[in-house]
Amino acid sequence: MKLLDLKKLNTKRLNALSKSGIESIGDLLHFLPRRYLDRTTVLPIRNLKGQGEEVTVVGRIKKIQEAGYGHKKRLEVILQDDTASMKGVWFKGVHYFKRAFKEGEIYAFFGKAKRYGKYVSMAHPDTDKVGDKNDLQDLTRIMPVYPSNKAFSKSYITSKLINQWQRTILNTHQPPEFIPTHILKEQNLPERKEAYRMVHFPESQKEYKKARERFKFEELFLFELSVAKMKHTIIEKQNGHLFTEMGEYTTTFFNEIIPFELTDGQKEALADIKKDVRAGQQMNRLIQGDVGSGKTVVAIGAILMALDNGYQAAFMAPTEILAEQHYRTLTEFLDPLDINVRLLVGNQKAGLRTDILTDVEGGNCEVVVGTHAVIQDEVTFNNLGLAVIDEQHRFGVKQRAEILEKGSHPHVLVMSATPIPRSLAMTLYSDLDISIIKGLPAGRKPVKTAVRRDTNRQDIYGFMKSELADGGQAYVVYPLVEESEAMDLKDATAGFENLKSQFPNYNVGLLHGRLKSEEKDDVMQQFISNEIQILVSTTVIEVGVDVPNANIMIIEHAERFGLSQLHQLRGRIGRGSRQSYCVLMQGQKISKEGRYRLQTMAKTNDGFEIAEADLKLRGPGDFLGTKQSGLPDFEVADIVEDEGILERAKSAAWKLMDHDPNLQEDDHQELRKVFTPYFKEKARFYGMG
Repeated sequence: MKLLDLKKLNTKRLNALSKSGIESIGDLLHFLPRRYLDRTTVLPIRNLKGQGEEVTVVGRIKKIQEAGYGHKKRLEVILQDDTASMKGVWFKGVHYFKRAFKEGEIYAFFGKAKRYGKYVSMAHPDTDKVGDKNDLQDLTRIMPVYPSNKAFSKSYITSKLINQWQRTILNTHQPPEFIPTHILKEQNLPERKEAYRMVHFPESQKEYKKARERFKFEELFLFELSVAKMKHTIIEKQNGHLFTEMGEYTTTFFNEIIPFELTDGQKEALADIKKDVRAGQQMNRLIQGDVGSGKTVVAIGAILMALDNGYQAAFMAPTEILAEQHYRTLTEFLDPLDINVRLLVGNQKAGLRTDILTDVEGGNCEVVVGTHAVIQDEVTFNNLGLAVIDEQHRFGVKQRAEILEKGSHPHVLVMSATPIPRSLAMTLYSDLDISIIKGLPAGRKPVKTAVRRDTNRQDIYGFMKSELADGGQAYVVYPLVEESEAMDLKDATAGFENLKSQFPNYNVGLLHGRLKSEEKDDVMQQFISNEIQILVSTTVIEVGVDVPNANIMIIEHAERFGLSQLHQLRGRIGRGSRQSYCVLMQGQKISKEGRYRLQTMAKTNDGFEIAEADLKLRGPGDFLGTKQSGLPDFEVADIVEDEGILERAKSAAWKLMDHDPNLQEDDHQELRKVFTPYFKEKARFYGMG
């Protein structure tokens, strides 16, 4: 059967379907309703309360009349059954609807019933002419409402027409079932043909919900199967370097160099890494930890395991500023062990760059730190055994694949300080094993957070003075105002001048986007060495440096920041042993969402809880900032709402891949037909095909 075989499908309508991605009978069948109108409640008119209830009434048209004048003209149609009368009212299309009705004919009206004076009325109800009882049965069911667009409207493709086509297709077409029977039984899901019947012609709400669950599962199952297949073909085929020695570097570092006790979360993450690097297969692990949870120390532990076994390590960050920060941290930690750490970034002079590249190729440089450029073609490693990637959400699956190709398949350790909710982690990082570091390092106290208004400003300044007198330091952060650097600078400069007059006994510094790099570094260095006690800053990135002594952060117009931004900012304080305080200054006008964000920040310090709240507010695309290359577009499933189905789909897919990786068994042949082209597309998309 072809699309053109359907009744009432002319060329104009065929083009409209094509514009909406519907090219075949199968595509049309999979064009699912976006919502439903439950018309199963048919009431006698006398029983209508007129309180906005959605109902269907059936009666004979008693009177058709126009009322009102000019642009206030309306059409009123009186519908009467054996019990009482009601009114259907149209404010638009008066002439069209007046011609559509005839007195004495029987109609079903569906809509919201509201009482105005003597009559209960419905504004612009759905109307259907009733010929006989069979007609009525068809009109008083759960009616699907399909997505619409301009092309549909212009060619008069209505939900009613689409539903008629779906009936024809289901009567003549057998959609292929590709999910293995044993999985459908396990998951208690309907077969494909029955699911299409339940979604297009549901007999109850329970039916269409079950059908949608089936299609969500199907979509997530195929995706998870593709990730499992990628892991099987790309990673698990590769023998990983064996790090069997836990030698001098590792022992000295953990026993003598670090001046603190590791947290349970750090110990567990290191144990996971140790197990991976001794397994003989390539490690591909994500370390997720909140701001300040001590991921860097875990990464250093992994680097030292590589060095103890005669391998080099690469450490990558998404920006040069972050790479420079990691370089300083690693140098500080590894200098006592006499380890040669080099920084490789884009703006270095040719001579220095050549020197570093020679060092890396010759094996004299044991750890190279840089941006993604570190794994580009011109960099040749002597013996790369481990790649550490920081802020993973900015590196897609494709970049990870490139790393695997470098230096005969090094182990890969990925770190993210952006807490990612479980549902996103399961889709973005399906090919990674995940370790989560919970809890703060010893001696750290959770930051106390409060929301305050401008009327509290003098009290806040009084509190700041007592903390500064006790040796503390403060950040005062201003938002970007409508992306305008001029406004942004004006706001911060005014704040800077005000703080200088309020705190005459302390040094106040100003950081903003128009300062040159050297000037920014100079101001930051003065803050680190406590020559500046109050730092006014307009840009978030500049405060990405650890200042353990800083224990106060005031965020002006805090409602203008996103949740994850606020959380990252707050993570800059509370890094020493002092009690730290974050004050969120609320502006005069605040939206409901803005209030929710501030309340969430005041309620919890848990980055994962904050990330869940953020994801619910913004949805996956916005949450990740850009169209994340690893995040698939799902048509039916929603990874935020459908986390439970996602977990089931992942479990079923990975179990199947372990049992029958090439889908050779009889029960898996239909799945193989569907999955083979799907996987080819995915592999090409990730740069692996």
